[in-house]
Amino acid sequence: MLDHVSLGTADLARATAFYDAVLAPLDVVRVWSTPDAVGYGHPGGGDRLAIKQRAGFAPPGAGFHLALAARRPDDVDAFFRAAVAHGGTADGEPGLRPRYGPGYYAAFVIDPDGHHIEAVCHGAPE
Repeated sequence: MLDHVSLGTADLARATAFYDAVLAPLDVVRVWSTPDAVGYGHPGGGDRLAIKQRAGFAPPGAGFHLALAARRPDDVDAFFRAAVAHGGTADGEPGLRPRYGPGYYAAFVIDPDGHHIEAVCHGAPE
């Protein structure tokens, strides 16, 4: 249903360092850069996530949440470690979330700009 998503940032350099690190375990790389934005996608593909420097940026309100697909639980774990190491705030340690469905393995963080980000793998061993 969704083709791409853009997020605002108050500090593009900080956001770029964060997303370069946290997206790498999910096999997502920076596919373009401009002085005021960066785009991420799968190697050789187009962007699916853009981070854009915006004057007067304010984090989204309650209820915003972006879930990113991971292939394996180990990728979710690596996403979480990278996020915390690069200025993110832990908002849910990696683990199974049976209330969301069988094999739902996820970790939740808040990025340095206040966006709520999740990495999720479906079909993890129970």
